[in-house]
Amino acid sequence: MIKKLALIFLLVCLILAGSLLWGKSQINEYLTSPRVQETQLFTLKDGSYFSHLGPQLVAQGLLDKTTWWKVISKLNPELTKIKSGTYQLPKGASLEDILIILNSGREFEFKLTFVEGSTYKDWLKVLGNAEHLKPLDDDEVVLLEKLGSPYKKIEGLLFPETYHYTVDMSAFSIIKKAYQHQQKVLDKLWSERDKNLPYKNAYEALIMASIIEKESGLSNDRDKISSVFVNRLRIGMRLQTDPTVIYGMGDRYDGRIRSKDLREKTAYNTYTMHGLPPTPIAMPSEQALYAALHPAKTRYLYFVSKGDGTSYFSKNLKEHNNAVNKYIRGK
Repeated sequence: MIKKLALIFLLVCLILAGSLLWGKSQINEYLTSPRVQETQLFTLKDGSYFSHLGPQLVAQGLLDKTTWWKVISKLNPELTKIKSGTYQLPKGASLEDILIILNSGREFEFKLTFVEGSTYKDWLKVLGNAEHLKPLDDDEVVLLEKLGSPYKKIEGLLFPETYHYTVDMSAFSIIKKAYQHQQKVLDKLWSERDKNLPYKNAYEALIMASIIEKESGLSNDRDKISSVFVNRLRIGMRLQTDPTVIYGMGDRYDGRIRSKDLREKTAYNTYTMHGLPPTPIAMPSEQALYAALHPAKTRYLYFVSKGDGTSYFSKNLKEHNNAVNKYIRGK
């Protein structure tokens, strides 16, 4: 009888052990089997609990069933502290990988790149086409008020680089970050500027930097281009730079500048006006700002593009005309 009971007990133990091993293998397979066929975004809404997550994963085809869902919450409580947000799930991710990602709180970051020399109009297009970004509803006047800016135009006041954001961030938050960055860079460079520059304030240096940015093909030429414009300002000579004409034409610019455009009196036409235009004409880079505040020491008054990204610099009009004939007219 005792032997019979012992055999029954042993059999029960073996069955239990087998069941535990089977259950453990099933849970392990449930957790570690690849679930994500292609890299994708997954959004967990505010107020979602772990109990809500299982059905959502099933509904989105990332889980076939929730059979072991409650068991997992008991055996792996550290995986249940999920946080709302939008996350990127990599191809081949398992359920365990998904839970680790959702527990991390590190939401997927989108990125927007604003190139050097772009205008505010360009920025609006980029922001308007950005996915999962709350739109910019304010006009330029209200926007500047929110930023606490004393200026009337936002052109030039935003630092061009790549910015990151998460789902449902506002476009204003990117504008604000870019504005603060540009102010920080400008303040630092202005405090370190060369002496005796023909600028009344840092804003005029920003205007000059935007012109240098639009005129420079290679960074190596920026300080020499800066010297040309600074030398002209010092002797009261008009800047005569095409990018300002183009900016003043606005939407009328079709890719060409005609003689009548150079004669047209606009607030930005430096062929008809002396000094700097009233505002920047683009968003300048830190390198362009540096060049505006540290021009090369030259006697150049002219430059012309050589067609390879560099420029030919001249001290007088005769030399400049010869360079124009060579590099522009091919004579």
